[in-house]
Amino acid sequence: MSIAPDRTAGERALRHICEICGKDEVLLPSEAYDGGWDYPPLMGAFGTISARTCGDCPIDGTLWWALLSSATAANLTASQLATLERIQGEPESILP
Repeated sequence: MSIAPDRTAGERALRHICEICGKDEVLLPSEAYDGGWDYPPLMGAFGTISARTCGDCPIDGTLWWALLSSATAANLTASQLATLERIQGEPESILP
């Protein structure tokens, strides 16, 4: 009989903050992934700009989307700048 490995072994809970709706949940990475969150370490990489959204929100309002659409630091919103700062400090910046 084969037993599947526990994919939550060694995981630590992290804050998951949606850039769009502001939902803020403390989840294991596997729980976040199963819930549709776009968040490292299972979606993307810590410290790398990518969408940080819950499973209900689109990516077209994210920092990542704005940068793809030619935004510069001078025209980012306060929320997008806060997201950038949080991403640059990951994973420490999202420890509960």
